[in-house]
Amino acid sequence: MEPIRTLIVDDEPIAREGVRMQLERAAGFEIIGECGNGLEAVRAIEQQAPDLVFLDVQMPELSGFDVVERVGTDRMPAVVFVTAYDQYALHAFDAHAVDYLLKPVNGDRFDQALQRARAQLQGGRIENIDRRLTALIEEIKERPKYLERIAIKSSGSIFFLEVEQLDWIEAASNYVRLHAGALSHMLHETMNSLESRLDPERFARIHRSAIVHVSRIKEMHMLFHGEYEVVLKNGTRLKSGRGYRDRLRSLLGNSR
Repeated sequence: MEPIRTLIVDDEPIAREGVRMQLERAAGFEIIGECGNGLEAVRAIEQQAPDLVFLDVQMPELSGFDVVERVGTDRMPAVVFVTAYDQYALHAFDAHAVDYLLKPVNGDRFDQALQRARAQLQGGRIENIDRRLTALIEEIKERPKYLERIAIKSSGSIFFLEVEQLDWIEAASNYVRLHAGALSHMLHETMNSLESRLDPERFARIHRSAIVHVSRIKEMHMLFHGEYEVVLKNGTRLKSGRGYRDRLRSLLGNSR
């Protein structure tokens, strides 16, 4: 019996290594490649036609769900989503019978996912997979769920930071720096991507390089040309961008 040709997709090298190590100890699976972002994944799926893909959901620029849409549900191989999502997304996976692994990946749960994938692939094209993937993507898109916690990858492990703990967020090239009390954490995600997943009633983009938790704002001082100095309760002083003035005012009027 030919091995199951498998592609690993995750933007973090450590996470890819973890999946690879689990696969290497399993019989009947051949790793045909690894991808560090969604665009690479789309190309690899189209060019190499793997049988199975371990697909990270949370990737900057092009998420795992975006990869499915780009490739097309009718052309997607069997997929196991790897995710640090909250309960809402996990319920969506369960409801549409789409397999997933929750980070940090557990060895027993990984083995279960492999058994399911093997059984499905040995029976030919997975029954109704196109319809199930389409329904999953539509539900995720139609029912926006804002982040309640953020998975932070550090030194080979993952911990979770509640978004309510955030004071403000700072741009750092293709990363963002999360400021929470006396601590800060780097996250491999762009400001635009993270902003789209935060509740706009709780977080305000005040500058192209700064997002603040509205409840952390203590006061604002008017500067020139429609700009403000924003002072947080912890004493941090930030300068707003002119183009964000109206948005900032409206959010402060409804802050909680």
